[in-house]
Amino acid sequence: MTTEAERGIHVEHLNVSFRTPAGDIVPVVRDVSFGVQPGRCVALVGESGSGKSVTARTLLGLTGDTAIVDAAGLSLNGEDLLTTTERRWRRIRGTRIGFILQDALVSLDPLRPVGAEIGESIGLHHRIGRARRRERVLELLERVGVPEPRLRARQRPGELSGGLRQRALIASAIALGPEIVIADEPTTALDVTVQAQILTVLEEMLAAGTGVVLISHDLAVVARLADDILVMQGGRIVESGTAETVLGSPRHPYTRQLIDAIPSEHTKGTRLTRGPAAHTAATLFPDRPGPAADPGEILLEARHIVKSYRGPDRVTRRVVDDVSFRLARAETLGIVGESGSGKSTLARIALSLVTADGGEIRYRGAVRPAADTAEQRRIRRKIAVVYQDPLSSFDPRWTVGRILTDAVRLGDPHRAHRARERALTLLDVVGLAGAHIGSRPATMSGGQRQRVAIARALAADPEIIVLDEAVSALDVSVQAQVLDLLTDLQEQLGLSYLFISHDLGVIHHMSDRVLVMQGGRAVEQGDADQIFTEPREPYTRRLLASLPRLEYARLHTTRTSTQERIGV
Repeated sequence: MTTEAERGIHVEHLNVSFRTPAGDIVPVVRDVSFGVQPGRCVALVGESGSGKSVTARTLLGLTGDTAIVDAAGLSLNGEDLLTTTERRWRRIRGTRIGFILQDALVSLDPLRPVGAEIGESIGLHHRIGRARRRERVLELLERVGVPEPRLRARQRPGELSGGLRQRALIASAIALGPEIVIADEPTTALDVTVQAQILTVLEEMLAAGTGVVLISHDLAVVARLADDILVMQGGRIVESGTAETVLGSPRHPYTRQLIDAIPSEHTKGTRLTRGPAAHTAATLFPDRPGPAADPGEILLEARHIVKSYRGPDRVTRRVVDDVSFRLARAETLGIVGESGSGKSTLARIALSLVTADGGEIRYRGAVRPAADTAEQRRIRRKIAVVYQDPLSSFDPRWTVGRILTDAVRLGDPHRAHRARERALTLLDVVGLAGAHIGSRPATMSGGQRQRVAIARALAADPEIIVLDEAVSALDVSVQAQVLDLLTDLQEQLGLSYLFISHDLGVIHHMSDRVLVMQGGRAVEQGDADQIFTEPREPYTRRLLASLPRLEYARLHTTRTSTQERIGV
């Protein structure tokens, strides 16, 4: 019989180390203690490498064969998890502890429709007929806000947007009604309206008595969901307490640093970190005109762009519908909208990776040629791109040095003889030590990889960089460093940015102008401050209303009172 004190997950003095191939023991989690009771949310926050995800994986028995786990206690509803066999763990995962991962594209089977994958987990644990299983899958997809669930259930992960993939992954994690859900960055890369839907789902689970362990770099999300917060640094808990106390009155300097790094309307025009500026960027391309040259010159213009795709149901849908915009020298145009609004397709058309069905792209006033001509290749070198996940765009066999020297040679064959020297300069510009030239991206942190991606983008001396969710997967302090780097580079080199992000705080902090997209159309466009403070369109107002904010006391009190009202 489980006593009230034993309910939920309890962790006492947890230590996790890993044995290296050389036989060394590397400690990752040190003396961590906390508990998660039914209907309550405990959030783990901190930078990459702080031990958050390793702590969470320990609760699922997924630390791996090289891990050494030691604790005074680790239990679920009174059951000792330290001595649990792998066979028993397989029964616990999914049925009693659900796991929502960050990277849905990796977590979902790329060869199977998402409906079949969700349905399989239901069928393994419940003896229900095929028809009822299909109904349950559709109910779960609808619950997590997937539009057209019958169509989406038949699609494979690669056919879905990032937001739809993440929602399908969450549906799979909650399919069996687990007592505890571990959510590892569950809203990363989701637009604010979809994020709001997912947070509502998690709130409903909390209100129904499910315990949640939340790992997130988004402190506004943490403020909305968490009852208690553990701030981790270097594998240790440096501060803990209620959400209202930790976020509203932080005591530890590291916690204050995390909060200060959050971009918003209040940080516009200021640095988010105390780190040095990119000190050699101006000398990287000595022949380049400075940022003051030709102010207001239009570098890129889209005129009435149209693009349609035929779906698996053989219905043709227009994903970009008569969209126009201009991008001037040294300007940042932020593009926002829900998943599936056409943001990334528009960016790919601007990059000439996708051909528009109608309209035209102009570069410096001239229509951009459609054929793969010498002029098209020259223009391509002037428009670079940085993606959300640089690791997937790097050859895993290549070192950082080869990635950058290859980019230098492709961008400017005349500098090929100095490719290694310029690669080292590029690393210095983006704030990485020259020693990284021999590293492989897989061995680097997310922030370091994104700096390499920015260095690669700079290699060809571009005028424009397209940033497609380039900081959405980074924790808040690393994100702040990358945003400051991008600002420094723009100020020194006069770069123009086409900045796509679901994070409205990032967009407001970085953008001069904003383009709001809905259903493939540009519904509003104008000065960033005007869009954020006096939006004209109802859709823009809905986006802004969905944005989670650091209003600690109100959010915490509201959800607690909801639980009390239903008797949790």
